[in-house]
Amino acid sequence: MKKKVVRPGYMTKELKKVRIPVGELQIGMFVCELDRPWIDTPFLIQGFLIESMEHIELVQEFCEFVYVDAVQEQYVPAEERAVSNRKQRTRYINKVSFEQEQTQATGIFKHARQLTKSVMDEVRLGNALDANKAKETVEDCVDSIIRNPDALMWLSKIRNVDSYTADHSLNVAILAIAFGRHLGFERDDLTKLGLCGLLHDIGKMKIPQEILQKTQPLTEDEMSILQGHPIHGRNILMSHPNLYHGITDVAHSHHEHLDGTGYPRGIKEMGLSPNTRIISIVDTYDNYTTSQPRSPARSSLEAMRYLYAKRGAKFDSQLVDSFIQCVGLYPPGSIVELKNGYIGLVISTNYRNRRLPKILLLLDDEKESISNKIVNLGDPRQQGQRKEYLIKHVHVDGSFGIHLKEHLARGLTFS
Repeated sequence: MKKKVVRPGYMTKELKKVRIPVGELQIGMFVCELDRPWIDTPFLIQGFLIESMEHIELVQEFCEFVYVDAVQEQYVPAEERAVSNRKQRTRYINKVSFEQEQTQATGIFKHARQLTKSVMDEVRLGNALDANKAKETVEDCVDSIIRNPDALMWLSKIRNVDSYTADHSLNVAILAIAFGRHLGFERDDLTKLGLCGLLHDIGKMKIPQEILQKTQPLTEDEMSILQGHPIHGRNILMSHPNLYHGITDVAHSHHEHLDGTGYPRGIKEMGLSPNTRIISIVDTYDNYTTSQPRSPARSSLEAMRYLYAKRGAKFDSQLVDSFIQCVGLYPPGSIVELKNGYIGLVISTNYRNRRLPKILLLLDDEKESISNKIVNLGDPRQQGQRKEYLIKHVHVDGSFGIHLKEHLARGLTFS
């Protein structure tokens, strides 16, 4: 194995890829490639560490052979170390089940929605930002996400066209807190990150509604006005010296890119804080998966593919990989089509393997309604049926006549 010294203390290694039968897998091996397309398996990305016998058995269920690396090391540029060297300080476990958190999270979400809209409306009317309401909103969300993130993440898929910016801001806050939990942020840092998400677009309250709600392509002048919202956000937040200063930085910089092609300043990676990098990813993901005046909603899978394609150029590579691991290709609230033709709703994430979620089946292979049936692909007892229940496609809200908002209004529960 050759070594190439890049800088003192930082090396890359040329790895030898070895093909082995799955019967020879051992805990601690790094699987770098499968014998088939990853989309045909439950593995989120090609490149994972074997951590348990259960993991080995799952690989054996879907593959005949794999390729492994003896070592997984690479050079980390200095500009990325601020994020990559951040230690995972807190290890979270779900304190309650999704079903137990569902009722409480529903109340929290409705209250948070009201508070967020109130905060945004006050700023739009020229009044001062109510920082206490913003903090109350975020702290309630942090409490729920620490207990179990799935319930609030499911609810964040519910959209209201009439209050897009407020709903988008709340959704970014929820996703950012869940991502921070995944990264091991301590509670205070989760609150700060949530506030960064909630207030990242506060500057849009100074943009004329006719531009925000325009359904036709924007003119050059209109686009210039819209792209001024980070500056408006900075100015609004700078008038609140008691707010965490990072919130102002994120509002000003969340449209900047690592390669310097963003706006309003065109700064590059060295000028982007960890929280700015996180909110940039989450903001893009939520925009991609939400119907907007000038663009239709796209699936979570399409959003992840876009983020992955732009990693290293627009977005922090390590954070994109971590975000995919956190949210998964099939987050709660996703409408999915299975390989057997059934249509279902993802209701809970399997945190040991995010390609094997818990699904509420709604339509059969003829697309006829069926009595609610839950399939937990992460349950070892499903092993015999897992291949036919693997997810084939992800669809947007409203597909096949399935509307998340209607399910919520009917008081659907997942017991």
